[in-house]
Amino acid sequence: MTDFKEYLGSCQERIDGYLNQHLNSDQPRLDRLFSAIRYSVTNGGKRIRPMLAYASCEALQGDIAQADPVAAAVEMIHAYSLIHDDLPAMDNDDLRRGQPTCHRAFDEATAILAGDALHAMAFDWLAAAEQFDPAIRLRMVQLLAAAAGPAGMVGGQAIDLGAVGQSLDIETLENMHRQKTGALIRASVQLGALASGHASQAHLKALGTYAECIGLAFQVQDDILDIESETSVLGKQQGADLARDKPTYPALLGLEGARQLAASLRDQAVDALQPLGPDSARLQQLANYIVQRDF
Repeated sequence: MTDFKEYLGSCQERIDGYLNQHLNSDQPRLDRLFSAIRYSVTNGGKRIRPMLAYASCEALQGDIAQADPVAAAVEMIHAYSLIHDDLPAMDNDDLRRGQPTCHRAFDEATAILAGDALHAMAFDWLAAAEQFDPAIRLRMVQLLAAAAGPAGMVGGQAIDLGAVGQSLDIETLENMHRQKTGALIRASVQLGALASGHASQAHLKALGTYAECIGLAFQVQDDILDIESETSVLGKQQGADLARDKPTYPALLGLEGARQLAASLRDQAVDALQPLGPDSARLQQLANYIVQRDF
Protein backbone atom coordinates (compact mmCIF):
# COMPACT_ATOMS: atom_id res chain seq x y z
CA MET A 1 0.00 0.00 0.00
CA THR A 2 2.88 2.37 0.77
CA ASP A 3 4.30 1.65 -2.66
CA PHE A 4 0.93 2.40 -4.26
CA LYS A 5 0.61 5.69 -2.38
CA GLU A 6 4.03 6.62 -3.69
CA TYR A 7 2.87 5.70 -7.19
CA LEU A 8 -0.23 7.90 -6.83
CA GLY A 9 1.98 10.75 -5.64
CA SER A 10 4.41 10.34 -8.52
CA CYS A 11 1.58 10.35 -11.09
CA GLN A 12 0.02 13.45 -9.51
CA GLU A 13 3.39 15.19 -9.46
CA ARG A 14 4.04 14.25 -13.08
CA ILE A 15 0.73 15.50 -14.49
CA ASP A 16 0.79 18.63 -12.31
CA GLY A 17 4.26 19.47 -13.59
CA TYR A 18 3.20 18.94 -17.19
CA LEU A 19 0.09 21.09 -16.82
CA ASN A 20 1.93 23.87 -15.00
CA GLN A 21 4.58 23.94 -17.70
CA HIS A 22 2.10 24.22 -20.57
CA LEU A 23 -0.86 26.18 -19.18
CA ASN A 24 0.41 29.67 -19.93
CA SER A 25 0.13 32.41 -22.50
CA ASP A 26 2.47 35.10 -23.82
CA GLN A 27 -0.44 37.53 -24.30
CA PRO A 28 -0.77 39.85 -21.25
CA ARG A 29 -4.40 40.56 -22.11
CA LEU A 30 -5.16 36.90 -21.42
CA ASP A 31 -3.62 36.92 -17.93
CA ARG A 32 -7.01 36.85 -16.18
CA LEU A 33 -8.27 34.02 -18.39
CA PHE A 34 -5.19 31.89 -17.77
CA SER A 35 -5.29 32.68 -14.06
CA ALA A 36 -8.81 31.20 -14.01
CA ILE A 37 -7.65 28.21 -16.06
CA ARG A 38 -4.72 27.47 -13.77
CA TYR A 39 -6.86 28.07 -10.67
CA SER A 40 -9.33 25.42 -11.85
CA VAL A 41 -6.85 22.84 -13.13
CA THR A 42 -3.95 22.98 -10.71
CA ASN A 43 -5.91 23.65 -7.51
CA GLY A 44 -5.85 20.10 -6.17
CA GLY A 45 -7.83 17.16 -7.55
CA LYS A 46 -7.38 13.39 -7.35
CA ARG A 47 -6.03 13.08 -10.94
CA ILE A 48 -7.67 9.68 -11.31
CA ARG A 49 -8.10 10.04 -15.09
CA PRO A 50 -4.42 10.85 -15.74
CA MET A 51 -3.43 8.02 -13.38
CA LEU A 52 -5.54 5.61 -15.42
CA ALA A 53 -3.90 6.82 -18.63
CA TYR A 54 -0.42 6.34 -17.17
CA ALA A 55 -1.23 2.94 -15.66
CA SER A 56 -2.77 1.69 -18.91
CA CYS A 57 0.28 2.79 -20.86
CA GLU A 58 2.56 1.01 -18.39
CA ALA A 59 0.37 -2.12 -18.38
CA LEU A 60 1.19 -2.50 -22.08
CA GLN A 61 4.89 -1.86 -21.40
CA GLY A 62 4.84 1.63 -22.84
CA ASP A 63 7.02 4.57 -21.80
CA ILE A 64 5.03 6.67 -19.31
CA ALA A 65 6.29 9.88 -20.94
CA GLN A 66 4.36 8.91 -24.05
CA ALA A 67 1.14 9.27 -22.10
CA ASP A 68 1.73 12.85 -20.90
CA PRO A 69 -0.36 14.54 -23.63
CA VAL A 70 -3.30 12.16 -23.24
CA ALA A 71 -3.18 12.40 -19.43
CA ALA A 72 -3.26 16.19 -19.75
CA ALA A 73 -6.06 16.12 -22.33
CA VAL A 74 -8.42 14.00 -20.21
CA GLU A 75 -7.72 16.10 -17.11
CA MET A 76 -8.44 19.33 -19.01
CA ILE A 77 -11.74 17.95 -20.31
CA HIS A 78 -12.58 16.90 -16.76
CA ALA A 79 -11.63 20.33 -15.37
CA TYR A 80 -13.69 22.15 -18.00
CA SER A 81 -16.71 20.00 -17.15
CA LEU A 82 -16.38 20.83 -13.45
CA ILE A 83 -16.16 24.58 -14.12
CA HIS A 84 -19.34 24.45 -16.20
CA ASP A 85 -21.14 22.03 -13.86
CA ASP A 86 -20.60 24.43 -10.96
CA LEU A 87 -22.17 27.42 -12.76
CA PRO A 88 -25.49 28.85 -11.50
CA ALA A 89 -27.28 27.59 -14.62
CA MET A 90 -26.15 24.03 -13.83
CA ASP A 91 -25.47 22.80 -10.26
CA ASN A 92 -24.88 26.28 -8.77
CA ASP A 93 -22.06 25.18 -6.45
CA ASP A 94 -19.90 27.51 -4.37
CA LEU A 95 -17.17 25.05 -3.39
CA ARG A 96 -14.85 22.83 -5.41
CA ARG A 97 -11.75 21.06 -4.07
CA GLY A 98 -12.12 22.99 -0.84
CA GLN A 99 -11.90 26.35 -2.60
CA PRO A 100 -14.44 28.77 -4.11
CA THR A 101 -15.62 27.55 -7.51
CA CYS A 102 -14.19 29.29 -10.56
CA HIS A 103 -17.18 31.56 -11.12
CA ARG A 104 -17.06 32.62 -7.46
CA ALA A 105 -13.30 33.23 -7.44
CA PHE A 106 -13.47 35.17 -10.73
CA ASP A 107 -16.87 35.75 -12.40
CA GLU A 108 -19.34 33.76 -14.49
CA ALA A 109 -18.13 35.03 -17.87
CA THR A 110 -14.50 34.25 -17.08
CA ALA A 111 -15.47 30.80 -15.80
CA ILE A 112 -17.38 30.01 -18.99
CA LEU A 113 -14.45 31.14 -21.14
CA ALA A 114 -11.95 29.18 -19.00
CA GLY A 115 -14.00 26.03 -19.54
CA ASP A 116 -14.28 26.73 -23.27
CA ALA A 117 -10.52 27.26 -23.49
CA LEU A 118 -9.70 24.04 -21.66
CA HIS A 119 -12.05 22.10 -23.94
CA ALA A 120 -10.33 23.44 -27.05
CA MET A 121 -6.78 23.08 -25.70
CA ALA A 122 -7.32 19.43 -24.81
CA PHE A 123 -7.88 18.58 -28.48
CA ASP A 124 -5.14 20.96 -29.63
CA TRP A 125 -2.55 19.32 -27.38
CA LEU A 126 -3.62 15.85 -28.43
CA ALA A 127 -3.59 16.66 -32.15
CA ALA A 128 -0.13 18.25 -31.82
CA ALA A 129 1.46 15.25 -30.04
CA GLU A 130 4.00 14.42 -32.75
CA GLN A 131 5.35 11.36 -30.95
CA PHE A 132 2.27 9.54 -32.27
CA ASP A 133 1.62 8.65 -35.90
CA PRO A 134 -1.03 10.86 -37.54
CA ALA A 135 -3.46 7.92 -37.73
CA ILE A 136 -3.08 7.29 -33.98
CA ARG A 137 -3.54 10.98 -33.21
CA LEU A 138 -6.72 11.04 -35.27
CA ARG A 139 -8.01 7.98 -33.45
CA MET A 140 -7.18 9.60 -30.11
CA VAL A 141 -9.00 12.82 -31.02
CA GLN A 142 -12.04 10.84 -32.15
CA LEU A 143 -12.05 8.78 -28.93
CA LEU A 144 -11.86 11.86 -26.73
CA ALA A 145 -14.48 13.74 -28.74
CA ALA A 146 -16.92 10.84 -28.47
CA ALA A 147 -16.29 10.55 -24.72
CA ALA A 148 -16.77 14.28 -24.13
CA GLY A 149 -19.75 14.96 -26.40
CA PRO A 150 -23.45 14.09 -26.58
CA ALA A 151 -22.73 10.36 -26.79
CA GLY A 152 -20.66 10.65 -23.61
CA MET A 153 -20.15 13.15 -20.82
CA VAL A 154 -22.26 16.06 -22.10
CA GLY A 155 -25.14 13.75 -23.00
CA GLY A 156 -24.99 12.14 -19.56
CA GLN A 157 -25.01 15.53 -17.90
CA ALA A 158 -28.06 16.58 -19.93
CA ILE A 159 -29.88 13.42 -18.87
CA ASP A 160 -28.85 14.04 -15.25
CA LEU A 161 -30.23 17.59 -15.27
CA GLY A 162 -33.48 16.34 -16.77
CA ALA A 163 -33.77 13.62 -14.12
CA VAL A 164 -33.84 15.92 -11.08
CA GLY A 165 -36.87 15.09 -8.97
CA GLN A 166 -37.67 12.00 -11.05
CA SER A 167 -37.58 8.37 -10.03
CA LEU A 168 -35.23 6.30 -12.20
CA ASP A 169 -34.79 2.56 -12.30
CA ILE A 170 -31.32 1.07 -11.86
CA GLU A 171 -30.82 0.41 -15.58
CA THR A 172 -31.62 4.01 -16.54
CA LEU A 173 -29.36 5.33 -13.78
CA GLU A 174 -26.48 3.12 -14.95
CA ASN A 175 -26.91 4.18 -18.57
CA MET A 176 -26.84 7.82 -17.53
CA HIS A 177 -23.61 7.41 -15.56
CA ARG A 178 -21.96 5.32 -18.28
CA GLN A 179 -22.14 8.55 -20.26
CA LYS A 180 -21.74 11.25 -17.61
CA THR A 181 -18.84 9.73 -15.65
CA GLY A 182 -17.87 6.48 -17.31
CA ALA A 183 -17.19 7.72 -20.84
CA LEU A 184 -14.25 9.93 -19.89
CA ILE A 185 -12.83 7.28 -17.57
CA ARG A 186 -13.06 4.76 -20.39
CA ALA A 187 -11.34 7.20 -22.74
CA SER A 188 -8.54 7.73 -20.21
CA VAL A 189 -7.82 4.00 -20.17
CA GLN A 190 -8.08 3.62 -23.95
CA LEU A 191 -5.93 6.66 -24.70
CA GLY A 192 -3.25 5.48 -22.31
CA ALA A 193 -3.23 2.10 -24.03
CA LEU A 194 -2.90 3.70 -27.47
CA ALA A 195 -0.08 5.91 -26.17
CA SER A 196 1.92 2.77 -25.32
CA GLY A 197 2.25 1.85 -28.99
CA HIS A 198 1.51 -1.79 -28.14
CA ALA A 199 -2.28 -1.89 -27.90
CA SER A 200 -3.91 -4.83 -29.67
CA GLN A 201 -7.64 -5.28 -30.14
CA ALA A 202 -7.60 -7.90 -27.39
CA HIS A 203 -5.90 -5.43 -25.06
CA LEU A 204 -8.40 -2.70 -25.87
CA LYS A 205 -11.32 -5.08 -25.32
CA ALA A 206 -10.06 -6.16 -21.88
CA LEU A 207 -9.29 -2.58 -20.88
CA GLY A 208 -12.66 -1.43 -22.17
CA THR A 209 -14.46 -3.89 -19.87
CA TYR A 210 -12.25 -2.81 -16.98
CA ALA A 211 -12.99 0.85 -17.64
CA GLU A 212 -16.74 0.29 -17.94
CA CYS A 213 -16.77 -1.33 -14.50
CA ILE A 214 -14.60 1.20 -12.70
CA GLY A 215 -16.46 4.09 -14.36
CA LEU A 216 -19.67 2.93 -12.72
CA ALA A 217 -17.91 2.03 -9.48
CA PHE A 218 -16.50 5.56 -9.34
CA GLN A 219 -19.99 7.07 -9.54
CA VAL A 220 -21.44 4.65 -7.00
CA GLN A 221 -18.70 5.61 -4.55
CA ASP A 222 -19.31 9.31 -5.28
CA ASP A 223 -22.98 8.83 -4.39
CA ILE A 224 -22.04 7.05 -1.17
CA LEU A 225 -19.59 9.80 -0.19
CA ASP A 226 -22.22 12.47 -0.84
CA ILE A 227 -24.08 10.94 2.09
CA GLU A 228 -21.32 9.65 4.37
CA SER A 229 -18.41 12.04 4.00
CA GLU A 230 -17.99 15.60 5.25
CA THR A 231 -17.64 18.83 3.28
CA SER A 232 -14.14 19.40 4.68
CA VAL A 233 -13.03 15.99 3.35
CA LEU A 234 -14.93 16.02 0.06
CA GLY A 235 -13.79 19.51 -0.89
CA LYS A 236 -17.33 20.22 -2.11
CA GLN A 237 -20.68 20.55 -0.41
CA GLN A 238 -21.67 17.29 1.30
CA GLY A 239 -25.27 16.25 0.64
CA ALA A 240 -25.55 18.36 -2.52
CA ASP A 241 -27.12 15.58 -4.60
CA LEU A 242 -29.64 14.81 -1.89
CA ALA A 243 -30.54 18.50 -1.57
CA ARG A 244 -31.15 18.72 -5.33
CA ASP A 245 -33.27 15.56 -5.31
CA LYS A 246 -30.96 13.87 -7.81
CA PRO A 247 -31.33 10.13 -8.49
CA THR A 248 -28.48 8.20 -6.83
CA TYR A 249 -27.47 4.60 -6.18
CA PRO A 250 -28.03 4.77 -2.40
CA ALA A 251 -31.50 6.19 -3.04
CA LEU A 252 -32.33 3.17 -5.21
CA LEU A 253 -30.36 0.42 -3.45
CA GLY A 254 -29.77 1.73 0.07
CA LEU A 255 -26.26 2.42 1.38
CA GLU A 256 -25.37 -1.23 1.92
CA GLY A 257 -26.69 -2.18 -1.52
CA ALA A 258 -24.64 0.61 -3.06
CA ARG A 259 -21.51 -0.57 -1.26
CA GLN A 260 -22.07 -4.11 -2.49
CA LEU A 261 -22.54 -2.87 -6.06
CA ALA A 262 -19.29 -0.86 -5.90
CA ALA A 263 -17.40 -3.91 -4.62
CA SER A 264 -18.92 -6.15 -7.30
CA LEU A 265 -17.97 -3.70 -10.05
CA ARG A 266 -14.44 -3.51 -8.64
CA ASP A 267 -14.15 -7.32 -8.75
CA GLN A 268 -15.44 -7.43 -12.33
CA ALA A 269 -12.90 -4.79 -13.32
CA VAL A 270 -10.02 -6.75 -11.82
CA ASP A 271 -11.20 -9.98 -13.48
CA ALA A 272 -11.24 -8.23 -16.86
CA LEU A 273 -7.50 -7.53 -16.53
CA GLN A 274 -6.48 -11.20 -16.38
CA PRO A 275 -5.33 -11.29 -20.05
CA LEU A 276 -2.79 -8.57 -19.25
CA GLY A 277 -1.14 -10.57 -16.47
CA PRO A 278 1.05 -9.02 -13.74
CA ASP A 279 1.67 -5.86 -15.78
CA SER A 280 -1.85 -4.74 -14.86
CA ALA A 281 -1.07 -4.53 -11.12
CA ARG A 282 -1.35 -0.74 -11.02
CA LEU A 283 -4.73 -0.82 -12.74
CA GLN A 284 -5.91 -3.37 -10.20
CA GLN A 285 -4.73 -1.13 -7.36
CA LEU A 286 -6.51 1.84 -8.92
CA ALA A 287 -9.74 -0.16 -9.04
CA ASN A 288 -9.43 -0.79 -5.29
CA TYR A 289 -8.56 2.85 -4.65
CA ILE A 290 -11.63 4.08 -6.52
CA VAL A 291 -14.04 2.18 -4.26
CA GLN A 292 -12.11 2.80 -1.03
CA ARG A 293 -11.43 6.54 -1.35
CA ASP A 294 -13.06 8.95 1.09
CA PHE A 295 -13.13 12.04 -1.15
